[in-house]
Amino acid sequence: MSFPSDIFTEPQPDPDTLANLGPLRGLAGTWSSSGGADSHPVVDGAEADLYVEHYQLDVIDAQTNGPQLLYGLRYHTHITKPGELETFHDQVGYWLWEPATKNLYFTLAIPRGQVALAIGTAEPDATTFEVRSRRDDPHCGIVTNPFLDHAFRTRSFHMTVTVTSPDEWSYEQDAVLEVLGRDAPFHHTDHNTLSRLGPPVPNPVAAAQAQPT
Repeated sequence: MSFPSDIFTEPQPDPDTLANLGPLRGLAGTWSSSGGADSHPVVDGAEADLYVEHYQLDVIDAQTNGPQLLYGLRYHTHITKPGELETFHDQVGYWLWEPATKNLYFTLAIPRGQVALAIGTAEPDATTFEVRSRRDDPHCGIVTNPFLDHAFRTRSFHMTVTVTSPDEWSYEQDAVLEVLGRDAPFHHTDHNTLSRLGPPVPNPVAAAQAQPT
């Protein structure tokens, strides 16, 4: 991997993030589904649950790291079990697209004390793409609190996204865990197909430029 010698000069980004999201364009907006499926470890093996998901992906202004230019979405997904109010899973982070390298970056943070960065590559018009993360990788790694690292250590994370239409997309994800006291790795899986509730809202700079003066 090569980088420019000038690490400070910033490019001039396009103010319209929506037009520069590459394969992430189809995820922008508000989504929901009552058909999610989860498999997670329990004391006597594995347990499967259905879940209801609300997924919000907001368009953000372009971001720069010196010469690196990123366009992206800030997301929040909130999950409950059918008919229940208590949170089953809550997660926040960013989906980022780097046009110059065709790299995808997916960050996640959950209120169990875990964060991760997963990375992949895709063509700008791709309708299916994936990101991966591995424990102890310096660029796409996973960090957990001491108890989780002791009892439910995450070895890797893999997520595949498929955009099937302007109003529907799906994901499949697999977190491979080392569960204390078990010899074989456990595959904690989730998959869901989400339907559009609302359209994307332009990022702040684009929205301001669109307002009449």
